[in-house]
Amino acid sequence: MNAAAEHPLGTTRLHITGMSCAACVRRVEKALAGVPGVESASVNLATELAEVRRVSGVPDADLLAAVQKAGYHAGVRRDQPEEPGETRPPWKDYAPAVLGAALSLPLLLPMLLAPFGIHWMLAGWTQCALATPVQFGLGWRFTRGAWGALRAGSANMDVLVALGTSASYGLSLALLLGHTAGLTPGGSMPPLYFEAGATVITLVLLGKVLEGRALRSTASAIRALQDLRPAQARVVRDGIERATPLALVVVGDLVRIRPGERIAVDGTIESGHSAVDEALITGESQPVAKSAGDAVIGGSINGDGLLEVRTRVVGGETMLARIIRLVETAQAEKPPVQALVDRISAVFVPVVVVLATLTLAGWLMHGASPGDAILNAVSVLVIACPCALGLATPTAILVGTGMAAARGILIRSLPALEAVGKVDTVLFDKTGTLTVGQSQLRGVYACADLSEAGLITVAAALQQHSSHPLARALLSRAAQDKLWLPPCQAASTLPGRGVDGQIDGVHWRLFAAERLREVPPSRAERPSAESGRMPPLAEGDPPSAAPPWRADITAWCAAQAAAGCSVSGLQRLDREGLSLLGLFAFGDTVKDNARAVVSQLQHMGLRVEMVTGDNAGSAMAVGSTLGMDAVHANLLPEDKVALVTRLRASGRRVAMVGDGINDAPALSAADAGLAMGGGTDVAISSAGITLMRGDLALIPETIVLARRIHARIWLNLAWAMAYNVIGIPLAALGYLSPVLAGAAMALSSVSVVVSALMLRWTARRAPD
Repeated sequence: MNAAAEHPLGTTRLHITGMSCAACVRRVEKALAGVPGVESASVNLATELAEVRRVSGVPDADLLAAVQKAGYHAGVRRDQPEEPGETRPPWKDYAPAVLGAALSLPLLLPMLLAPFGIHWMLAGWTQCALATPVQFGLGWRFTRGAWGALRAGSANMDVLVALGTSASYGLSLALLLGHTAGLTPGGSMPPLYFEAGATVITLVLLGKVLEGRALRSTASAIRALQDLRPAQARVVRDGIERATPLALVVVGDLVRIRPGERIAVDGTIESGHSAVDEALITGESQPVAKSAGDAVIGGSINGDGLLEVRTRVVGGETMLARIIRLVETAQAEKPPVQALVDRISAVFVPVVVVLATLTLAGWLMHGASPGDAILNAVSVLVIACPCALGLATPTAILVGTGMAAARGILIRSLPALEAVGKVDTVLFDKTGTLTVGQSQLRGVYACADLSEAGLITVAAALQQHSSHPLARALLSRAAQDKLWLPPCQAASTLPGRGVDGQIDGVHWRLFAAERLREVPPSRAERPSAESGRMPPLAEGDPPSAAPPWRADITAWCAAQAAAGCSVSGLQRLDREGLSLLGLFAFGDTVKDNARAVVSQLQHMGLRVEMVTGDNAGSAMAVGSTLGMDAVHANLLPEDKVALVTRLRASGRRVAMVGDGINDAPALSAADAGLAMGGGTDVAISSAGITLMRGDLALIPETIVLARRIHARIWLNLAWAMAYNVIGIPLAALGYLSPVLAGAAMALSSVSVVVSALMLRWTARRAPD
């Protein structure tokens, strides 16, 4: 039995420094995976984060030691809120590249002046003096990285840079020493190549600076979420308000939020009311009204009211921390396309070294001087650095998932993100997904002389103390219409059948929908002489009515049933018997933009179907209203799974959208599961993508974004490979100097990052 089976699995995040390319990523992953008890490790070059799944008994020190042994540095990433640190001045990033340029430019000047007929050259030892600090000072990071990689039995970008620059520096130094010793034929100074190595190191450093600053821009959405965490909270203890560091706030603390301040904790409002802006967390554009008893999210912005909030969760369990953790987990994960990149990077550097060796041998065999042959080999080594290849996928993922998070779309699984971009069929649950999920009063029919407002007043008064969904619908409508509800005495509930009670001395009965049938009325029931209460509803005995059932009542009930509504009736009991005064139709309301979203998905070439456990009448009514391609009703959870499985077996790629516990199996069985954020935790944990608010418009937006992220990944990969496919042959044939090769290599990395950043622009265009 393995360790994972005996102990629960946990996840540790490490911040890795010193990586330079896809080969570094592979080496760190291999080192972490080799630690006993580690199930898997995924490293992201762009974010420098490693996501490690290991059994609970594996200490962090073992993970850090494995990374250190592989030649890199690591620290454990904590989920606790951090105090804001100092912002690194830009000049500190550029300083090494600027120093390298100052030392390399005099070496490069002869090459730049030659086209203008100016032939000028620094003395040999002066060139050496300028190149040496670049080679062994600024370039030491590449030598150190190369040594660590070779010691671990692998190769990376540092190996290529170190080999190339060391070869040009070593050749130049050997020629200079030979000339000084009088070994040069004719006594003239041979060509030196100090500028090649120094300029390549400077250009690579500059490329890394530009790349790093661009990468920080790609992570702006996540940083915006991280910046939502206030450093302090106003904690009220013993009636005294104190400014307390957020890390010291505990569950149960009472936190005071002044108007305009950012809410510091997740909790429940104990007093006060305000409008809260949750846009940066949930994507909800409009402020949400909050009052006592409502939950608030840390990081959202209080409006113009004073709130006192009881802390519910702290630290890594707050919603903001969980959102950041989910996004970072997705960014550390690898999409299926990355497997191709990993296979290429595993052999890329060794193949390049072989090609450079063949270039050197080929030029020497064709009579070239050793200097020219080495320069061409160096050009091959430099142009082929796999930085762009390693950044192609993670930068696109970083930008795309950050954009999604800012819009309220949480991507928990990159395979789900890739899958949702390829779906051709979208299955919707009905209740709570396409509809509001709460019964509402949809229609009132007066059968006698009582007004609609009067009917609602009596029915709501009968239900004042009931928690039944239909009771809540009546009470909500009464509150909306600002109706005063009289007290109800002697109210009694007939489970599943109705309720009766006395209002102002009059006996009323609100009976269940299933008892309303088109049958002749039985004899009028009389009040009991003993109690004056309504006779009990006999099983199978329809309510009587005076006057008898009319055709208009029957037609109205049939129309409501066809629309998917249930019908209840209100009766009054007097000395003449029971009389039917009115009817109420209750139904779930379709979300405002549901029809537009269904139409948009169909316009995108997708087949849209509804799967629900509701009855066929209600399902067909909603499906017809929304223009669904197909409706599947009366489905149990296992039936939904069977339908998803059947569709996938027929070759369709299926996305399932749901919000309830009964949707969780189908969400897991689909190619891509999308959970509505207002749904159950079970549904959300079963889906690869969570929509933070119940806005259906996020569904086509998610599909479009997934398509564009996937397309951008392939564009970046093609762009990165094009540099090598075109550049390596040119370098081998002598058409690229090491200087130009270094510039092209640096440009390739920056261009891939810029390409990823362009996702922000393309996402503003209309959906595909």
